[in-house]
Amino acid sequence: MLGLNKKELAVLKRLTTPMKIQAFLDSFPFNHEKTGETYMSPRRVLKAKKMHCLEGALVAGVALWLRGEEPWLVDLKAPGDLDHVIALYQRNGYWGAISKTNHSVLRWRDPIYKTVRELVLSYFHEYSDDQTGRKTLRAYSAPFNLKKLGEDWITAEKELFFIAQTLDERKHFSLVPKKNLRLIRSADKMERRAGQLIEWSKTNPKT
Repeated sequence: MLGLNKKELAVLKRLTTPMKIQAFLDSFPFNHEKTGETYMSPRRVLKAKKMHCLEGALVAGVALWLRGEEPWLVDLKAPGDLDHVIALYQRNGYWGAISKTNHSVLRWRDPIYKTVRELVLSYFHEYSDDQTGRKTLRAYSAPFNLKKLGEDWITAEKELFFIAQTLDERKHFSLVPKKNLRLIRSADKMERRAGQLIEWSKTNPKT
């Protein structure tokens, strides 16, 4: 199924709810890409035992796919900062998000949002530069269904640069009215301190 072997399927099929998928992602060290940029397939992630946000979103998407749900991804665009990718899920008509991050923010979202835009806006306040306090989230992509890519990428041994490019080239929707850009307050000192909290240090050999 989806090109995965029995061992891989056994691992992913145990993730029967979005909460279990999120807990699975949380159990993996963060991939700091110490030897260069990576875009690992779910198969490679399971072997490497580490992941960054896009790699985590791909794993989450496949886990949802195996449960008969649609594997939607959304790219969060933050000029001058790192973009972020989340996997969407729906319950009773409301959107939630599964997310792999190394920070205390940009994490899981409960299924309480009526629209994808509403969900994305829940990330706006904490999406900021830890040094300057500048809030950086500016746009989000139209949701992308991973089924459009077929199945070969799920077990690919090469870097999946094309998936990152596909998300980057999707139509993006602006979040901040131009007239209000100058009205955005920077994160204060306490918020910046909280934003500097990380889960996995680069010095950790597991990363």
